[in-house]
Amino acid sequence: MGLSACAGSGPQSAIEPQSPQAESINNLWLLVYYIAVVIFVLVMGALLYAIFRFRERPGDDRQPVQLHGNTALEITWTIIPAVILAVIAVPTVRGVFDMREVPTGDDVVNVRVTGHQWWWEFEYVDYTNAAGETLVTANELHLPVGREANFVMTSADVIHSFWIPPLMGKRDVVPGRITDLSFEPSNVTPPGQPIFGQCAEFCGLSHADMRMRVFVHSEAGFADWVAAEAAASSIPTEGPAAAGWETFNTVCTACHRATVAAEGGVETLGPEVTIVADGVTFVSSLAPNLTHFGGRTTLAAATYANTVEHLAAWLDDPPALKPMDPERNDIAAGEIFGMPDFGLDDEEIAGLIALLKVWE
Repeated sequence: MGLSACAGSGPQSAIEPQSPQAESINNLWLLVYYIAVVIFVLVMGALLYAIFRFRERPGDDRQPVQLHGNTALEITWTIIPAVILAVIAVPTVRGVFDMREVPTGDDVVNVRVTGHQWWWEFEYVDYTNAAGETLVTANELHLPVGREANFVMTSADVIHSFWIPPLMGKRDVVPGRITDLSFEPSNVTPPGQPIFGQCAEFCGLSHADMRMRVFVHSEAGFADWVAAEAAASSIPTEGPAAAGWETFNTVCTACHRATVAAEGGVETLGPEVTIVADGVTFVSSLAPNLTHFGGRTTLAAATYANTVEHLAAWLDDPPALKPMDPERNDIAAGEIFGMPDFGLDDEEIAGLIALLKVWE
């Protein structure tokens, strides 16, 4: 048990803050921690003193001195806890009000978040893609450093909880309701070292695999990502990728969306789903948008690295890699409990891999 404390902070640590909001939470935790340490030392010191100073000795009278109250002591040990609580309450209340304030202005990055069983959808409402639609991606969140990001959140199914420990405290994501949070990333994430987050409210079979990754860019780097993400994916005309395009059209577009540059212009394939919560309309889909899937570092809601091997295994039998319940899917009703095994053969899988990998 004690050795577990030596394991390090891990990839999801709230005590390594990377935003002013997380820093405020960490400072409050440190204040409570240091007060608790002082109280522990004083109480344990008093206890040890009493044990040794007043222990029974040979010849002592075993009947202790009877006391009937001490007004000064009683007032003291009533006032001290009240003062401690007041000291803790001031930064707590101030921090709650500060973190509940919704940022405004042209500099704010506004993102609508939809929680699904079991993946995250991010809609950048201030940016549009080549089809003129709001920019939508899944599971990997990209933000500029030093700018406030405001998240307006709801759920497509059950209650989830949005939590990125180094950036902010958790917030429940509730179907039919709006919750929000905001934070300002302090540091650009090094290449290959994103910030990890996940759902923190049990939401079914794959709750533990409902993860996300946050990439914090410089201002120029974020602009480059937006430009690349807004572009339409190309339609291959030859080779395995062309065959994968045919499979994508016949199988994948039943749930997934993708914006492509077709002969007649840019179009978005797949079903669009709108979710209205507290009067706010979220642009959503039944499954993750795959427009730039090849440019993502992960698949299966940030559970596996986006490699050819993992993608092949996923396309062959998704529930074998991630616990899901696709037998309950009802596309017409918009109820999706995971990607089923479509029985794709090796050639179809190879074609889809070739297609998705060129969609960077």
